[in-house]
Amino acid sequence: MFLFLSKLLPLLIYPLGLSCGLIVVALVLLWRRRTRWAMGAIATALAVLLMGSNAWVATRLTQTLEWQNLPPQPVPKAEAIVVLGGSTRSAIYPRPWVDLNEAGDRILHGIRLYQGGKAPLLVFSGGRIAWRGGGDPESADMAKIATAWGVPAQAIAQDTTSLNTHQNAVNVKALLDERGLNRILLVTSAMHMPRALAIFRHQGMEVIAAPTDFLVSVQTVEEISGSRQGVMLSLLPDASNLFQVSRALKEYLGLLVYRLKGWL
Repeated sequence: MFLFLSKLLPLLIYPLGLSCGLIVVALVLLWRRRTRWAMGAIATALAVLLMGSNAWVATRLTQTLEWQNLPPQPVPKAEAIVVLGGSTRSAIYPRPWVDLNEAGDRILHGIRLYQGGKAPLLVFSGGRIAWRGGGDPESADMAKIATAWGVPAQAIAQDTTSLNTHQNAVNVKALLDERGLNRILLVTSAMHMPRALAIFRHQGMEVIAAPTDFLVSVQTVEEISGSRQGVMLSLLPDASNLFQVSRALKEYLGLLVYRLKGWL
């Protein structure tokens, strides 16, 4: 039930869901002839959409998460590289093979670190929610990609059952304890890293952040503030910004819920 509610309830407070809810409220108020209150709900819905879909808000909000743990230079060595799921779609017809989504950089970065000699073991962590796409566990999909890129099968370990970041940490901790390992390079999207890092460290592991999949770069920041044209465009609504803001809000909400549950 927690897993289902964790997917459902946030949708109601993200900009799109919140705006839709406010419009429904406005329709009810109009039906009851409470025009002033209805106009207020509509105006609030519009403000939420405009704020949540402009590039300035999306960039700044994302930056507060992504730039907390910038990649170490050089990346130190560890006993294992742990790559978290959330970056693949299984090879279900008509897909010819495993697909990568926006977070596919996680897998590629993990492979790159392994091939760079940063650790002798590559751990893929992630199951698959049956009612959200189905297919093989994400760890199996990631392992397929890694072996196709030349990583030996014996250098790969999998956690096939975890369905959220807390389970990732618990399962990986058990897997590493069996091998007498504790020092890891943790690979996940930069926006997700603050929450993932806190959870893994809470399990007692020695964790080095190795983030990837940065949505905000120095150039991105310059684009929204460096010229009049950039500033003007950043204030206009864009669906991609709406999605980015929702992702950032998901992480902040996750930090709050996980702290309340004692997982951080």
